[in-house]
Order: sequence, then C-alpha cells, then structure tokens
Amino acid sequence: MKMWIALVLVAFATGASAQCSCETMKWATCDGDPCACTLQVGDGNNNKQALNCDALIPKCFLMKAEMYRAKKGLSTRTIGGKPVETAFVDNDGIYDPDCETDGKFRAKQCNNTEECWCVNSAGVRRTDKEGKDLKCPKLVETYWVRLQLKHKPLTTPVKAGSLKAAISEAINRRYNNFNKELVEEVKYDADSRTIVVDVKKAKGERMTDLTQMAYYMEKDVKVLPLFKNQDMFMPNVDGQKLEMENILVYYVDEENPTFTMKYLSGGIIAVIVVVVLAVIAGLLVLFFARRRQNQRYSKTQQRELDPM
Repeated sequence: MKMWIALVLVAFATGASAQCSCETMKWATCDGDPCACTLQVGDGNNNKQALNCDALIPKCFLMKAEMYRAKKGLSTRTIGGKPVETAFVDNDGIYDPDCETDGKFRAKQCNNTEECWCVNSAGVRRTDKEGKDLKCPKLVETYWVRLQLKHKPLTTPVKAGSLKAAISEAINRRYNNFNKELVEEVKYDADSRTIVVDVKKAKGERMTDLTQMAYYMEKDVKVLPLFKNQDMFMPNVDGQKLEMENILVYYVDEENPTFTMKYLSGGIIAVIVVVVLAVIAGLLVLFFARRRQNQRYSKTQQRELDPM
C-alpha cells in the first residue's frame, strides 16, 4: 500500500512539474506551486530574473541572458529598404545591456566599457559612441518597425492579395496574441521572394511594444525560436506554408537618431569620399575647359585687332 501511495505522489509531482513551464522562454527555470519561472542573466542567485511567462519576455532581459550564456559556452542558438530616411538597422548586434526593473532598456548603454551610447526602446544604438559623460535624457520609443522577409522557393506562386491577412494572422497567433490591426501594410515582390511588413502604432502609445515581437521573429527566422515550442514563423498562404530564410528589421523612432560622420563605417565613408572626389574632378575639368576656351577667345580677338 505504501508503495502505491509513493507512486501516486511521484506521478502527481511529475505532472505538476510538467505543467510548470515557461512557453515564451525556453531557457527559463520553473518550479514551485504556484509555478514561478526565472531566467539566469548573470552569475549567482542574485542574477535570476523573474519572468511573466504569459507575455513575451522583454528584449533587454533576453539579450542579457544571451550574453551570459555565450560567456559560459552555453547554447545561444536561439521591395524593402528604409520605410523613411530616418529609419535605421541594428549594426552593432548583441551586447550586455543595462535593464530597468520592468525589462525596458536604460536610455544609456555602455556594455561594461568606457564607451557609451543612447538607445531606443528596442535597445538599438541611435547616437554616436562617446565617453562615460554622455547624456541620454530619455528612452526614445520605436513606433514603427519594418520587417523585410525573404521566403524559401515555392512550388506554386503566392497570391499577393492573400498575404496581408495570412501574415497578420501568423503574427497574432505566434507572438502572444499580438494586435494584428497594427500590421499596416504588406508588400510582395515575387521575383526576389521578398515580403515587406510595416507594423506601426500611434506616436505616444505605450501599451504595445513592437520591438519584442520583432526580436522574437528575428530569432525564429535567423537562429532558433526563443519559445519552448520550437515551431517556426511560417504563415499559411492559400494552403502553402511560407518558410522564411532571412529577415532585416528597420526601426523608426518618435525622434530622429543623431548619428554623425564621425562614426560612419569605413565602407560608407569610402563611398562618400569617392563621390566627393568625383565632384571635385568634374569641377576641375570644367574649370580648365573654360580657361582653355577663354584663352582661345582672347587669341582670336587679338588677331582681329592686330593691323594687317
């Protein structure tokens, strides 16, 4: 009888443990009754971040966890262009961010170095890198993200008219009931297999975080899902599942970024230099051509004035 009771208790404990999990974060550690989940973002018990697994995990916490796991040698596999001129992409990649207690990024980031910069609500750098004295008065909100996706080849062409509903539904279903009404426009170029999705909220709106959804989608497409469920982001269009092979995210903030020439990449600077040199060369050619023309004109006038 005692053996049967022990088996029942073990079975009950196993069932309870299976139910105690975090569907929105595969690296979470969950235990207890009621179930509580944490994410290790650094060494020791003081660096266990409590999670709300009923929502997407804040991007700042996710980046800290990825950096920690990378340092420890743990697994981290986790038509397009700019929508407006002030849009920008994340050229810096992952770093070890400073987070607020609610998971938002602190406006100023330094990545444990003497070099600092200001970020937007997506944690993406929006200023030049400067010293520790840099001032970042506030965290600027990203109100528009452009998701530039490329899908794998299909056996049957996709109807562009069916895409918006399919993409909106897939985003809503995959990313924790994300408001599909915020998917403003979807464009498609069949030749390049490119899908451009504009997701936008009203300026000043703070209830919705577009950047969390975008970050989860980046991991779905580029690496491996952050969800415990390892299904991929694959919209169903006219009975066909679109498997994505690449994604590029553009960010548009409520205030324009403040990058300067000082920290432009070598490639961009080289292009600018070439253009400037070409303009100077053109001006020099024009100058000498006019000078030669004026000299000829002067000689002609002189001959006309000389007595025969």
